[in-house]
Amino acid sequence: MLVKIFTDGAAKGNPDGPGGYGTVLEYVDRRNELHVKELSQGYVRTTNNRMELMAVIAGLEALNRPCEVELYSDSRYVVDAFNQHWIDSWLRKGWKRGKNEPVRNIDLWKRLLKAKERHQVTFFWVKGHDGHPQNERCDTLAVAAAKGTDLIIDEGLDLTGR
Repeated sequence: MLVKIFTDGAAKGNPDGPGGYGTVLEYVDRRNELHVKELSQGYVRTTNNRMELMAVIAGLEALNRPCEVELYSDSRYVVDAFNQHWIDSWLRKGWKRGKNEPVRNIDLWKRLLKAKERHQVTFFWVKGHDGHPQNERCDTLAVAAAKGTDLIIDEGLDLTGR
């Protein structure tokens, strides 16, 4: 089954706070009916790249059986990481980027690898603000997530504001 996942993280989406992320899954079932599932909107105090990773992870973890996945993100960082095999290099170097520089967000990268291993995932970069309908989906998610009220708690994340 082919599942299309549209994600966006907007760390600066909320003018009064840190930001949010949103994920939408679309798939056609065996009866040829389209299903749409929206998940994981909320505020998190973090960086934009981490927000993008969380959006991707939320989409992949929501799938309860192996699927063929097309993942659309407006984050060039996330898409390039998989298309240019940064993660393979990090694994070979023991999660180091260069000369003993540790990889940031390592907990999320590991979680993403685990979520991805069950599925056949193809990542697509949807360039921002070009009027493309798939990008409109990503932009809509960013706005919805920034306005959301749910609190997402992720391990290793300090939400106390200290």
